[in-house]
Amino acid sequence: MPSGQPSDEFDDIWEILRERLWHSLRERINAHPGAVIAAAVGSTILLLIIVIALLTPDKRPPVQDIETEWYYDLNTGKLFTAAKGLTPPIEAPSGPQPNGEPAGVRAYVLTYSHASDKSGRYIGFLETSAPKDLAAHWPTRPAHTNPASTWGRGKLIRRVEDKNWALADSKEGRQIFEEAFAPNADGERPISCPPE
Repeated sequence: MPSGQPSDEFDDIWEILRERLWHSLRERINAHPGAVIAAAVGSTILLLIIVIALLTPDKRPPVQDIETEWYYDLNTGKLFTAAKGLTPPIEAPSGPQPNGEPAGVRAYVLTYSHASDKSGRYIGFLETSAPKDLAAHWPTRPAHTNPASTWGRGKLIRRVEDKNWALADSKEGRQIFEEAFAPNADGERPISCPPE
């Protein structure tokens, strides 16, 4: 048996299969021309959708990092902005308080409106750091305490109209916090209003 014979048989078989498949395909195309047209139109539409999706720029607004926070000037009763993450009290535009302490404290500006309407904004509460002598006597918390309950550690808060500060993690402090974030008549909870 010559070495080229099996290859010739394979070629012959392949040629017969190719002819039968092509013949069968031609018969189906001739029998169903609408299906061929529908497949061609569908493929074209799919290709157009893909091309348009690839060429269309991303229209999502970029996420902006908030770099400033609201602060409240205890001397003037006015809001001002300063860098995010400062530990109050900080220097205020009006200068120090009569006792020499900085007059700037953190202000939590809130609103029930999801729009940028400034008229619905209000100061939920003010925050400052506890004096070092008070912080030195702070009771220790268990190690398993969650971050939400430890937020107030070392902080004093008050309403704008209050004269005295309350420990943020005390009963009075929690009451101030709960009042600031209480739902309105429609059951909506307020959201934070970062500076523009």
